[in-house]
Amino acid sequence: MACAVRHDYREILTNPRVAAMLALGFASGLPLALSGGTLQAWLATADVDIKTIGVFSLVGLPYTIKFLWAPIMDRYVPPWFGRRRGWLLLTQFAVLTGLAFMATLSPGDAVMALGAAALWIAFFSASQDIVFDAYRTDVLRPPERGLGAAVSVLGYRVAMLVSGALALILADQVGWQLTYRLMAAVMALMMLVTLISPEPEGDNVGPRSLKEAVVAPLSEFLSRPGALALLALIVLYKFGDAFAGTLTTAFLIKGAGFTPTDVGAINKGMGVLATLAGALVGGSLMVRMGLVRALLLFGVLQAVTNLLFVGLAVTGKNYPLMVAAIAGENLAGGMGTVAFVALLMALCDHRYTATQYALFTAFASMARVFIGPPSGLVVDAVGWANFFSMTFLLAWPGIWLVWRMRAVVIRAEARPQAMPSQKASTVSTD
Repeated sequence: MACAVRHDYREILTNPRVAAMLALGFASGLPLALSGGTLQAWLATADVDIKTIGVFSLVGLPYTIKFLWAPIMDRYVPPWFGRRRGWLLLTQFAVLTGLAFMATLSPGDAVMALGAAALWIAFFSASQDIVFDAYRTDVLRPPERGLGAAVSVLGYRVAMLVSGALALILADQVGWQLTYRLMAAVMALMMLVTLISPEPEGDNVGPRSLKEAVVAPLSEFLSRPGALALLALIVLYKFGDAFAGTLTTAFLIKGAGFTPTDVGAINKGMGVLATLAGALVGGSLMVRMGLVRALLLFGVLQAVTNLLFVGLAVTGKNYPLMVAAIAGENLAGGMGTVAFVALLMALCDHRYTATQYALFTAFASMARVFIGPPSGLVVDAVGWANFFSMTFLLAWPGIWLVWRMRAVVIRAEARPQAMPSQKASTVSTD
């Protein structure tokens, strides 16, 4: 039995489906900063006024509302490379053209055109995210989901470093236009990866009409036993972790007395590395543990590591404890993220993967959106130590829901990759 497990583990590590997740995760993460933080740096160095720079933050709106057009990507199939890879190629090409066009512009002469190009990139980058999430869900077999999610997170984070820190350094050396041309060339390489990536197994036929693509994903999910409890699980699983993360940086500076340099080097630097390590460790453990046990263990670790910040709040400025708290919180957070992504993949009906996954992530983001504003009020009322104690307690409802819904999650994890063949589904009724 042990030999068989090791053989399966090696097979998962080396198969092309998991390998594709690394590069396609990179492609998914590359455009974000180029239409966001990196672009803001370009505008700032060109002496664009701060009010205009502030308006540019609106170009990120497509990432928030991307579920609105996800049904189109479930319903319609491009005439090349299938329902998922065809859309990936189309969205990647659109991002490439947007980056190449931005490379011909100057903020001082064409700031409106630059804003339009940034919005174009953000829209098609968000669309690429829709399709990549669906492709990852459709192509990975159940035992591969944890590790596949881990390497996609790794690729995404590396891409953010390339399009963020590395792009800023390049721009300072060779100029902004050449930097954006280089980023466009990198996206062209990602299109080549998409061309050679494997197709999802089975038929995976989509909805027969646009109306079905819009209505059926939510109605199909809500018709399942325990659907509302599953939605609560999606919202609550990362709730305590997200609540703690809203004010971590402010706490380290205002509450514990560390300098911005300390926070930049340890929280932002080491924290990213710990998150990536957590994702890879979590994905590897999931190969052996399965989804439910991973969700339970990683959820408990997310809760317990928040208590390290309670200790830091009580003791004050303490470098070893700061390192332990940041490393532990990010390591556990990375592990929890991988398990959570695998959960969302397991819950998707493969006819409606793009729309359901986008809806699930929209529900999950509700926690981050609504807990930010009151978090400062809570700290002001109860203090930092009690605040982080609350984040520990708020993690347990999600863990309890995993245990309560374990049979449903196990059944979802074991569902077949593809739906049975339905030739009628390929006939348009629009």
